[in-house]
Amino acid sequence: MQVLTINNRPVKIWTDNVEESAMRQIENLTTLPFMYHHLAIMPDVHSGFGMPIGGVLACTDAVIPNAVGVDIGCGMCAVKTNWKVSDIPSDTLRKVIMRGIRKRIPLGKDHHKEPQDESYLPKGHNVDEMVVVKRRQHSVLHEVGTLGGGNHFIELQKDEDNTLWVMIHSGSRNLGKQVGDYYNKLADSLNRRWHSMVPHEIQLPFLPKDTKEFGLYWSEMKYCIDFALCNRRLMMHRIQDVLAESLKGIDFEPMINIAHNYAAVENHFGRNVIVHRKGATLAREGITGIIPGSQGTASYIVEGLGNPESFCSCSHGAGRTMSRKAAIKNLDLEKDVAALNAKGIVHGIRCQNDMEEASGAYKNIDEVIANQTDLVKVKTRLLPVAVIKG
Repeated sequence: MQVLTINNRPVKIWTDNVEESAMRQIENLTTLPFMYHHLAIMPDVHSGFGMPIGGVLACTDAVIPNAVGVDIGCGMCAVKTNWKVSDIPSDTLRKVIMRGIRKRIPLGKDHHKEPQDESYLPKGHNVDEMVVVKRRQHSVLHEVGTLGGGNHFIELQKDEDNTLWVMIHSGSRNLGKQVGDYYNKLADSLNRRWHSMVPHEIQLPFLPKDTKEFGLYWSEMKYCIDFALCNRRLMMHRIQDVLAESLKGIDFEPMINIAHNYAAVENHFGRNVIVHRKGATLAREGITGIIPGSQGTASYIVEGLGNPESFCSCSHGAGRTMSRKAAIKNLDLEKDVAALNAKGIVHGIRCQNDMEEASGAYKNIDEVIANQTDLVKVKTRLLPVAVIKG
């Protein structure tokens, strides 16, 4: 960790590799009058909209939709099995398991053609009092149990004992984007009306606590967090069904789940504050977390150390070093495919556009982990066996 002072505010950063655009966003965050105590920046930091990915921002009495992001509740889940990867025939893996997963889980922008059962949706929410969620109740029945695009993935992995794991990275699908966009625009409109001291151009409009608009956003954000979990859980159940049909006697340990795009009320340094984690993971003492690598590299199951300097947070992944457009333009397709094939990884890279999620577009995950040994300790290192990208 290094400590900088920007605009007379402390900024604690767990890396010395921060791109210029992300540093400008960090500087903008330090101008917020309701920023609390200090700003924490994780080692996977890179530029986002308004707030950089890998940022942890505590506020005294406001929520910032852009400090949560549009994929509200996006996160990771993982399940350990009792099967050894070496006991799975190659043809079974490629032609039965991987095809079975692709058949049951829509990828990218695809949705289920038929609505899924309402029992798969979140419980305990007053949807009738919501704006975006209410109007999208029919749509979410087609979205639940779907992977999405971008950097979302399904991986079959193996630990150091050659035991099979399943890992999923996904979020709240189009619902989270609709909620995030709606309330960011609403906050921007209100901030202009109030002649807010937070400049429009830094893309950080806020909703003050105890206002009607804050309450509306908060309830819809919480629904999206729960929907993202329901989405991951349904996908995991269907992957387990595919595995159970092919691997007799397979058992599954309880699912590990953790989100990395959300806001929550927490107590830090003696005060209840609103903590925004945008591409950052809760790392409270003893909590189990997941830090995935990029395609073809290791992922980690970790245990939080509860470091107060990071607001009990850690990184959510490797973090990009290259935009998607730059990756498509500059990375070598043949070289990347050869590297994956040499490791025996089953993958779906077929064309240059697939390079947007190649490992060369990301930071070195092992260096990212090494930069946060005061935030988490590694419990399990996982290596990819087969990869499905959104």
